[in-house]
Amino acid sequence: MAYPDVARRPPTPWAALFLALGSLAWTAASRAGDPALPCPDDVFLRRLHLDLVGRQPRPDETVAFLADPSPSKRLAAIDRLLADPDWTRTQARLFRDVILYRRTDPRAAGLAAPLEDFLVARLAGAASWGEIARDLIAATGAPGEHGETAIVMAQMGETSDIAAEVSRIFLGIQLQCAQCHDHVTDRWKREQFHEFAAFFPRILIRPTGGQGIDRFEVVSFDRDPRRQRGKNPDNPRRGDLEHVMPDRDDPSKPGTTMAPRFFLTGQSLPEGTTDQERRQSLAEWITAPSNPWFSRAIVNRLWAELVGEGFYPAIDDIGPDREPRDAARLDELAAGFAAHDTDLRWLFREICASPDYGRESRSRSVVASEDPAATCPQRLHADQLFTQLLDTLGVDERRAALQAKRRGGGPVPEEVMERLRLGTPRGMFAQVFGFDPSTPREEVVGSIPQALLLSNAPQIQTALSASRPGTVLARLLATEPDDAAVTRALYLRTLAREPSEDELRTCIDHVADRGDRTEAFEDVFWVLVNSAEFLHRR
Repeated sequence: MAYPDVARRPPTPWAALFLALGSLAWTAASRAGDPALPCPDDVFLRRLHLDLVGRQPRPDETVAFLADPSPSKRLAAIDRLLADPDWTRTQARLFRDVILYRRTDPRAAGLAAPLEDFLVARLAGAASWGEIARDLIAATGAPGEHGETAIVMAQMGETSDIAAEVSRIFLGIQLQCAQCHDHVTDRWKREQFHEFAAFFPRILIRPTGGQGIDRFEVVSFDRDPRRQRGKNPDNPRRGDLEHVMPDRDDPSKPGTTMAPRFFLTGQSLPEGTTDQERRQSLAEWITAPSNPWFSRAIVNRLWAELVGEGFYPAIDDIGPDREPRDAARLDELAAGFAAHDTDLRWLFREICASPDYGRESRSRSVVASEDPAATCPQRLHADQLFTQLLDTLGVDERRAALQAKRRGGGPVPEEVMERLRLGTPRGMFAQVFGFDPSTPREEVVGSIPQALLLSNAPQIQTALSASRPGTVLARLLATEPDDAAVTRALYLRTLAREPSEDELRTCIDHVADRGDRTEAFEDVFWVLVNSAEFLHRR
């Protein structure tokens, strides 16, 4: 059977445009063999806006920055954006996902909003990373009012799971690999994992009779006659005031009761210590200036987030048995971060002002093997992409949320509301485009549902239209007769840069070939929103 020769079929006009513009994109990103130079100003400004305030620069911001002759304008832009309230919301969303993507109970998705609000409030109040970590480790209360309970609730109070997440998030050490046996590649012993877990057995997730995530409450359990051992033999945690390491050879045996001990320093507490004494002590030991791994973990994470490749191959799997690249730079940043009282704004400024951050992009494979002094293209987080999409299309997020609620025609089931982060358009968008920020970026790839949503979603198609009054494109075409000016305006709005000469010529030729100005520029707008460049920052 002969299959049709699809390669010889003439593409549809929008497909031809997509192929033509796509062939021009990111030629610098894959270039190897020569040193990475400072990136152009428009690339830097878009990169900086997406990283710090979660959106790309608007056309007037781009034009003003490109026209500014000051040699210090990049530093000025960094300081301006770090003072922007959107910086707190953007970073709160990042750390929200760091905490909740590894949840073991799907009900914890309902914590997204209170956790984000907690982080926004603490960052807006200039809380240090150490203060935020101490809040999260020692938290109690109703989750809807106390977003800091997120780590406990994400693991539904399970002692070993909480211990593993505290170590991973705040120390960058995957201690859970030593839960059942000594770590295969690192120095950690099985006893050390269970001694660390012994800081968390007195946490109780107590039902309250409330609604949603507030059906539960995180409390300290030190003495409670309702939880005596043996009341519920199917729940081995019921009544356990101390953590027990199971007998590896015979799990039916009672096991060994473990006293709390911090595996990095040997600091310990006796059996019988209360829950709050345990968790508050551990929080102080983890965040102490003398513990270098607290600073190294967040420096490695944010360097990977902002530059594209961390000092260690994994974002959250570091430790004394792993060799970082550029150890001197890592040590310098970690020491400075500790000396500045773990001030996140200080760390963001140091990284964004570094030559590494300001260089042009290279592909991830090139950076890993040949040119580490360059950045890597980063796929946008769901929140960044959603905000950018709204800005580009001129859509108000609150109005879109109200319209989505009206279209629902009634109340949404509680479990669906939690799963979709209260059913907002942003939450539903995250279900398609979201990814775990701790995942190596080379493993974060696009999907068919993502392509279909951007290319076919009715709400996006409506906003891209030029035939509907009030849309961005309708207003632009009604007020600007020059096709080249329209093209430049669409590029500034969509990609925060001017089109190249080849891109401008391709778009102008497409308008002429199409024969319908409205439909032709709808094609251009659609192609730009669906381009790889729109989905990434470089």
